[in-house]
Amino acid sequence: MASIDLDKVLDSAWADKGLTEILAAPVAALKGVSGRDGELLEEAFGVKTVADLAELKYVRWAQALAALNAVK
Repeated sequence: MASIDLDKVLDSAWADKGLTEILAAPVAALKGVSGRDGELLEEAFGVKTVADLAELKYVRWAQALAALNAVK
């Protein structure tokens, strides 16, 4: 089972929320992502929520390339 330290990846206001609520949260809920960053992601890619960001094809492509590189 996968796990993650939510305190390390979420803004403190979101660390005690449930997964469903976190996935529906604006991307600014992620530590280090500002409200302005969220606006730019929405403008450029239509990303509004953490779930949208996770499903963004460019993120998935980059993850796949990094995984391929790790196998060599």
